[in-house]
Amino acid sequence: MYRFLLTPRWWGIHAFVVLAIPFCVFMGSWQLGRFEDRVETHQAAEEKPDPGKQAAVPLDELLPVDKETSGRPATATGRYAEQFVVPEREVDGKRGSYVLTLLRTDGGKALPVVRGWLPAGAKAPAAPPGEVTVTGALQASENPGTDGVHAGGGLPEGQLGMISAASLVNLVPYDVYDAWITLTASDSGMLPVPAVAPQGSGLDLKAFQNLGYTGEWFVFAGFVLFMWFRLMRREAEAARDLALGIAPEEIALAEPERPLGVGANSGSGSGSGF
Repeated sequence: MYRFLLTPRWWGIHAFVVLAIPFCVFMGSWQLGRFEDRVETHQAAEEKPDPGKQAAVPLDELLPVDKETSGRPATATGRYAEQFVVPEREVDGKRGSYVLTLLRTDGGKALPVVRGWLPAGAKAPAAPPGEVTVTGALQASENPGTDGVHAGGGLPEGQLGMISAASLVNLVPYDVYDAWITLTASDSGMLPVPAVAPQGSGLDLKAFQNLGYTGEWFVFAGFVLFMWFRLMRREAEAARDLALGIAPEEIALAEPERPLGVGANSGSGSGSGF
């Protein structure tokens, strides 16, 4: 009764199941590993001291920015140069603008410095003149996926939609650090912009998406096995019925029979003899 399992059609089904189940298990295990990595990273970050409470060190000692150095206090010395306004940014639930000024360091490179936040419509104050030494929380360059970023372009002159070296390279005639700092103490009465945690360092939505994908892949593996068993059982039952001489019933699609004595023209010809 189960000899049909050795037919070419079923060999193809067997091959699909043999390949699909390990693949689903592998993908589920990989997603689970990603979730566990995020949990371990989050736990390790909580055990470490707050980056903002560590001693400030020169900027070059903290580059390139990674999960270890993001948020660390960095110092840099130079002279303020070009200034930009970064619109549509929120601080304490209020919408306004960052005031970003480039600091030309002694090495010639410029460091984007967010000097503070202003409410919408307020005029950005001029930067302090002369040589200054600034201290602020180190941050990685923004990208189109960062919250608050305006990556569509079309901003007026003097405004910047994304804080990154890539967005500044065509606006200034000198090199820009692939990082920026937000001042610990803002000048000119502006509110300081708080540092943000590096992406992927906490149990964010992506971490729980990994956990959800883990369950989906294991469900797919179970579904493949269930469908294989269901198809095998249904074909085995059909083979058994044929062995017992039980043929499948055919449904007749014939026209229903008319009552005796009733013709198509009964209404017109029945009274002709009376």
